[in-house]
Amino acid sequence: MQPVSLALVWHQHQPYYPDRIGGDTLMPWVRLHGTKDYWGMAWHLKEVPEFRCTINLVPSLLQQLRAYTHEGASDRHLDLSRIPADSLSPADAQELLEQFFMANVESMIRPFPRYRELLQKRGPHEEPADRAIRRFADRDFRDLQVWSNLSWMHPLLFERDADLNAFRQKGQNYTEADKAWLLARQLDVLREVIPLHQELMASGQVELTTTPFFHPILPLLCDKRSARQAMPGCALPKHLESYREDAVIQLQRAIAYHTELFGRPPMGMWPSEGSVSQDVISLIADVGIQWIATDEEILSASTNGWVGRDGNGYLRHPEMLYRPWRLEDQGRQLQAVFRDHALSDLIGFQYQRMDAAQAVNDFIGKLEAIGQAAESQSQGRPVFVPVILDGENCWEYYADGGVQFLRTLYRSCAERPSVRSVRVGDYLREYPATDRIGQLFAGSWIAHNFAIWIGHEEDNTAWDLLHQTREFLKRIQAEGDVAAEVLARAWDEIFIAEGSDWYWWYGDDHSSAQDALFDQLFRKHLKNVYILLRMPYPPQLDRPISRGEQRPIHTHPKGFLPVKIDGRRTYFEWINAGQYISGSERGTMTMVTQSLVREMYFGFDRDRFLLRLDTANRAAQDLAEIDSLRIGFIEPVNAEVLIYGFSGGGLTGTFFREHRPYPEYHIEAAVESVLEISLPLDAVRMTPNANLEFFVDLMEAGSSLDRLPREGLITLKIPTPDFESLMWQV
Repeated sequence: MQPVSLALVWHQHQPYYPDRIGGDTLMPWVRLHGTKDYWGMAWHLKEVPEFRCTINLVPSLLQQLRAYTHEGASDRHLDLSRIPADSLSPADAQELLEQFFMANVESMIRPFPRYRELLQKRGPHEEPADRAIRRFADRDFRDLQVWSNLSWMHPLLFERDADLNAFRQKGQNYTEADKAWLLARQLDVLREVIPLHQELMASGQVELTTTPFFHPILPLLCDKRSARQAMPGCALPKHLESYREDAVIQLQRAIAYHTELFGRPPMGMWPSEGSVSQDVISLIADVGIQWIATDEEILSASTNGWVGRDGNGYLRHPEMLYRPWRLEDQGRQLQAVFRDHALSDLIGFQYQRMDAAQAVNDFIGKLEAIGQAAESQSQGRPVFVPVILDGENCWEYYADGGVQFLRTLYRSCAERPSVRSVRVGDYLREYPATDRIGQLFAGSWIAHNFAIWIGHEEDNTAWDLLHQTREFLKRIQAEGDVAAEVLARAWDEIFIAEGSDWYWWYGDDHSSAQDALFDQLFRKHLKNVYILLRMPYPPQLDRPISRGEQRPIHTHPKGFLPVKIDGRRTYFEWINAGQYISGSERGTMTMVTQSLVREMYFGFDRDRFLLRLDTANRAAQDLAEIDSLRIGFIEPVNAEVLIYGFSGGGLTGTFFREHRPYPEYHIEAAVESVLEISLPLDAVRMTPNANLEFFVDLMEAGSSLDRLPREGLITLKIPTPDFESLMWQV
């Protein structure tokens, strides 16, 4: 029997976390996976240079890595890590207790006594962090800052770096100098990630491949209707126009960036989420890609089940799965390989619970069995087994970060005569595809459909908001009045919003503690298009798409307010008002810049809507820098109030409905120690029990300087005449 050709492909990817316009990066996963998985996976291969494989690197991941190592980028987790423990504000300390245990407890916290002790001191997750703070001294916070970074460093680092190992052995009572040393060492490790991959490629050990730049689902960019091939009854977004030209740009930029970093264009591609269709073949071939990979279920669907598994999981015509296939469209050709779904999932989800040697023996035994089953029909070519999975996500579930499994796997494959590890491109050059697929089925690596990314109400809402923003940008571009550089940055925001990761978290398919944050980031990228073009963005971009449980960002009025609009801080006038505290949208994971307005109060009397803004000091002085203030109403009607005169001369206000002024509605406004504003209820057609949704913009030179709330809208019920008696009964 010829050796089985094992084509192992590691897909390395993270969502695009930075908000380029706001300047914030709220999630640390590129940095933390960088020092753990991206560095470690490369070093595992260096240990066994005889082992060949393929690594797929998503361009937007590489771009984020370079931002840390070449541009001084940071993220909120890193910023908090750098704050001296004795200088943490109460909000900072609360955020540490909420966010700095983000690791697999069994494999990344419990093995380390001090980190485990800190977790126990933190107490149950249900206990509010502001209560747990009282149990933490400065040294506890400092040790937590250290361990939250240290546990995300790959085990091989401690074998290779005696200083780092000694640092970990210290265990506790770290100093600020210790912490600074660790964070500097962390950055040094990140700097090694891309050069390590360059070295592995140059040596011929690893083939490096790519993905469309910001990880979009190419078939859906080209034609959203393609979702109905696998899901005939799938609900689709309202807007079904093709973004085929965007798909081309995402492909072209991926090739260009990969070539810039690695000195040669990639020959292979893992399309985002293994998503393929007949429509995308020519697009991919046109940019010079010679082969793509996807899941075995796509092959099964493309052959009407002729190649596939029965109800017991046994393959029909196994020899047809374990070979490459030829794809053709519009005179262009590609080769395609289809991953063994079962073997890939064993590494990703099963072997973590087995002894490493036992798991590797099981894996190689299955490879050998595949070789025996498929060889007789392989037409003289070696049986080719693609195993493809994410290269970072599963290892935190292995007790030792996967070290023993990977070491044993690579060494066993290098030593066993029955297995030959190969780079995909090498095999295809030696044994090109001879069988042809007539029509490539439209689907992804998950259940050969696109259900995760389209069809649910939340997914479709996101697609429609993307479309509306994209159409707006196209219209502005056609007018020809905006600088090319600004347009390019605006289009970047569209391309980012086309990435698959946002839609992954919408709907009921997947959920995490950070669903709302992903929702916020998606909508912020769309908002950025308008911000770059210095135009107000549609208010619906402030409304969360995700229907998951949202943390309340404000309280509600408890009674009518006896307010006199004079700008004075009169406590009893506002005692029953609703309140919003700036920055409370996402608990502590929010924008870190301080808002000009610290608190906002709101409510009603029987005839008026009432609003008060408190700043850090005296409002008349603090607000003198703004040109105007805008109160935008979304419900019950689309209307706004504009207040002018903050730089002196007295405030004036005008009410607008559908951009038309209505001077008959008298706006009262006064600013002294606080800013107070009133508006007649009938101006916004506020009827009892109707919903009222609004936001406040602080404007300067026609652009929003700050918005309250920064995320979402203030949502109230308009009171009935018996409001106070009802609230008293409650």
